[in-house]
Amino acid sequence: QVRLVESGGGLVQAGDSLSLYCAASGLTFSNYAMAWFRQAPGKEREIVAAITWGGGAAYYANSVKDRFTISRDNAKNTVSLQMNSLKADDTAVYYCAAGRGRYYSTFVTNYDYWGQGTQVTVSS
Repeated sequence: QVRLVESGGGLVQAGDSLSLYCAASGLTFSNYAMAWFRQAPGKEREIVAAITWGGGAAYYANSVKDRFTISRDNAKNTVSLQMNSLKADDTAVYYCAAGRGRYYSTFVTNYDYWGQGTQVTVSS
């Protein structure tokens, strides 16, 4: 059984930093691209960042470029998201996802496994 478990969300102030973590089990982690998505109330789920199976390439949404960093540790089956200079617009539930194959996609439908989500709230 595949499980993705996020942690690290919380309430912070604008300008603060926060790190999210996702622990994966039940799959051969290094065979999957990984991504972070987020969904704010009343909005569609959107990609935040994604990383290839070996960590050699990453994608960032324009809204988070130069502020967020995605990384992975295949030895520990974890993927992380370092979020700096947080803004009120970053408030959302953040989801970890395992993709279909080793190379990332920006489409929700190309991700087979999802975590339960972790809330990030940024107060202005």
